[in-house]
Amino acid sequence: MLKQIEGSQAVAQAVALSRPEVISAYPITPQTHIVEDLGMMVKSGELSPCEFLLVESEFGALSACIGSSAAGARSYTATSSQGMLFMMEAVYNASGMGLPIVMTVGNRAIGAPINIWNDWSDSMSARDAGWIQLFVETNQEAVDVHIQAFKLAEELSMPVMVCMDGFILTHSYSQVDIPSQELVDRYLPPFQPRQVLDPSAPVSMGAMVGPEAFTEVRYLAHHKQREALKLITEQSAEFAELIGRDSGGLLKEYDSAGKETVVVTMGSVIGTMKEVLAGMREEGHSIGALTVRSFRPFPIEALQEALKDARRVIVFEKSLAVGMGGILANDIRMATRGLNLEVHSVIGGLGGRPITRANLRRMFEKGLNDQLNRIHFHDMRMDVVNRELEREKAQRLSGSAAENILSDVGMVAAAKTI
Repeated sequence: MLKQIEGSQAVAQAVALSRPEVISAYPITPQTHIVEDLGMMVKSGELSPCEFLLVESEFGALSACIGSSAAGARSYTATSSQGMLFMMEAVYNASGMGLPIVMTVGNRAIGAPINIWNDWSDSMSARDAGWIQLFVETNQEAVDVHIQAFKLAEELSMPVMVCMDGFILTHSYSQVDIPSQELVDRYLPPFQPRQVLDPSAPVSMGAMVGPEAFTEVRYLAHHKQREALKLITEQSAEFAELIGRDSGGLLKEYDSAGKETVVVTMGSVIGTMKEVLAGMREEGHSIGALTVRSFRPFPIEALQEALKDARRVIVFEKSLAVGMGGILANDIRMATRGLNLEVHSVIGGLGGRPITRANLRRMFEKGLNDQLNRIHFHDMRMDVVNRELEREKAQRLSGSAAENILSDVGMVAAAKTI
């Protein structure tokens, strides 16, 4: 059914259609509307049987899901930003125990300084935790991929994060096709756990593992992630055949085949890029794009095939490994060794900074003319950075860099310093 609906509400309806039995939640912007809507569905009886647990913290939210999933219930939660950090111990426990929990991440920057707007810092902080991470471009993809996430998690007995750009998707209204319960039931079978706590057949879960077995256990988690590459492809194809939409999968190409320059990104920013790149191709530039939909597991072979004819790759990402550079770019460099590719890391949109067609066009032109540095900070004001660096050299008691920069860019009144 077509609906003009907020992204968070659409996700809540997709989760409800997947028939979760336990939803454990703690509100944090920008994912709050998802769990609020699910809570109202449970209270009204629209979503039943399902237990909604409003817990005391994000750590409690995921810990409760660990318990309910271990007991054999289809379990769901959501988080963002600092909430991800607060539950991080449980994030590792969920994957280490092989529990098929699905969690929405409304991607948001991590402080300090405090920032509630979108970038990928939260998901990236958990990239090595053993969860599958699927990124979506649109609210329609968010609906479809959540349904696929439950099937994938339960087949592999691994937890899955569905990552959607906070505010850009969670709070935007768009036309979304919500599939019928009958179609979702045909795609997603009832939960049949691979491991379950049962008093009649006692087992241990989450046991202490020493050096004699820890490597093997961790390797099995890696092996299952690599198995997921095939399952993600197969299950997204099955979904497309049943529902009639291309959602999910490992990669999505946008006229990138045979192009000399290929832009690689994730999430919603590809929507703006497609318009810019289409205009550049009309002018005769050999440039296309692709978006990575499965960040973990990382689609090494699919990327190698997609980029085999390219000479230059511009990786645009909303994340930064401080002291190193672009996280996605470094993964792509590792994945494409031997292809003789020039890989540029472009870091932009941090903390929700606007990404416009005009500034993208300027950056792409620099790339085509080999004027991009190996690490390029998109649309950054170096005059502001240099002013703060000079201030720190000039006076020992230079103050907080964040507050100084806010003053310099005119957001707050400058404090008088002596």
